[in-house]
Amino acid sequence: MRYSPEHKTTMKKHLLAVAGAETKKKGFAAVGVDGLMHAAGVTSGAFYSHFSSKNELFKAVVEAELQDSIQMLVGNPHQDLAAWLHHESNRYLTMSHVRHPEAGCVLPALGAEIARADAGVKDMCEQQMLDARNMLAKRLGDDTAAWGFIAQCVGSLLLARAMANEETQQEVIQASRQFLQRAITKDSDRTPPEK
Repeated sequence: MRYSPEHKTTMKKHLLAVAGAETKKKGFAAVGVDGLMHAAGVTSGAFYSHFSSKNELFKAVVEAELQDSIQMLVGNPHQDLAAWLHHESNRYLTMSHVRHPEAGCVLPALGAEIARADAGVKDMCEQQMLDARNMLAKRLGDDTAAWGFIAQCVGSLLLARAMANEETQQEVIQASRQFLQRAITKDSDRTPPEK
């Protein structure tokens, strides 16, 4: 049976969403194609009509997840820097994000696997991160603040997830929120550029 191009596009998006959630929760290396397709409610044969290899799926998952993260940053409605930062902290640096990697950012969940991936995956990830850095640099005033913001958010979430005690996890998250507040808003003259 032949499917329409729209059906194929919809199915691919569904497979990427399911694969993203499953791999962020369990790790990409730990999840086989059969398990991913079962979670998506399709046969393993359906996989090969969308992806030529597991590596191609990994690259597509990472790209889709990073694009989603960038869109969330772009969607922050606040112009005032303190309000913008408060919004991002309430969205990213939370205990819910610590507890539910499947619903969150791909970097703290799969960063180590991305670092071990082939050059194609790493090149794509780097380009996505440069796009995020450029967008944040416009918002925060410079490249250093942008990289610092990204690194603090991703690193604090990764560190909090590595802690066994919820109280320590909360301490890591709260300390990161306070650190970013002090570091980024210390220059009260820093305002976003006119649109």
